[in-house]
Amino acid sequence: MYKLQFKPFDKTPKYKQIVQSVIMDIERGTLRKGDQLPSISELSAEYYLARDTVEKAYRELRERGFCTSVQGKGYYVQAPDNTKLKILLVLNKLSSYKKIVYYAFLQALGEHATVDLQIHHYSASLFQEIMEKNMGKYNYYVVMPHFTQDLDKADYKSILNGIPADELVLLDKQVPDLKHQPLTVYQDFDKDIFSALEGSNDLLEKYHRMVLVLPSVGNNYPAEIAWGFRTFCINYNKEFAVKESAMNEVMEPGTAYVVVETTDLAELIKKVRQTHYLLGREIGILSFNSSTLKELLGITVITTDFEAMGRTAAELLLEKQRVKVKNPFYTIRRGSL
Repeated sequence: MYKLQFKPFDKTPKYKQIVQSVIMDIERGTLRKGDQLPSISELSAEYYLARDTVEKAYRELRERGFCTSVQGKGYYVQAPDNTKLKILLVLNKLSSYKKIVYYAFLQALGEHATVDLQIHHYSASLFQEIMEKNMGKYNYYVVMPHFTQDLDKADYKSILNGIPADELVLLDKQVPDLKHQPLTVYQDFDKDIFSALEGSNDLLEKYHRMVLVLPSVGNNYPAEIAWGFRTFCINYNKEFAVKESAMNEVMEPGTAYVVVETTDLAELIKKVRQTHYLLGREIGILSFNSSTLKELLGITVITTDFEAMGRTAAELLLEKQRVKVKNPFYTIRRGSL
């Protein structure tokens, strides 16, 4: 029998809850045109409701065009059959790179779905609020689970576990200790940077020292980036340091920088140009994520394929697959290393 999204202790009148539940399930595709609704007697017995309450709800649904009644047979869904999936996409932030993921996701879904967008800004409590308002309203919940704020106020893993595994999609990052693993398209941050640096070792051999410029305050970058960087430097006998900013750097020949923020990249380029050192010879720079400006400046970059991330998630979602897929990560060689 059809199950209502019914909350006995909710202050919303019970007949309104029935109306809202049926309409919501029609909109998300759980109920389709022609489906038979439970009889008044069945709903009354299942949810301990007065018959008048159920009759009032069905009367409103019929008046609003969401159901019809057939004498002697019961009530049937009357609303137009909408086969589009409803998807809630919850990102950690809306950067230029996350927009690439978003638009690739939309394009791959095509006419098969409608997508609503929310941003949790790394906040577990804001994510909890978003989910409490939207649970049961969508066919799929696509989440980037990067959380560094309000971890003492909300347990994001518990929230993720509360989403049915076949309705949850994780983007960009794994959450390995969930009860059931959902569809996941992820970056493996520490292994990705280690492999990218190792693959560029022919360029890095001339540098004895490496510096990772990775701001921690207010930027919420995964700690795994630093882990992968340190592992490479130790394995290949490089002197190394991890710094918050490039502002106070003094250029030393034989140093290669791995830089995440564009502002730090600009600062390093400016400092190199104030010396007689040549970029790509005495000083090396390797930047995260590509852009037109970095291409014009000849900056070597390491990057995940953001377009592939959005496209792959959409394609696997439409195929109803629950698998883990590591997103492509690669190096674009230019003159700065």
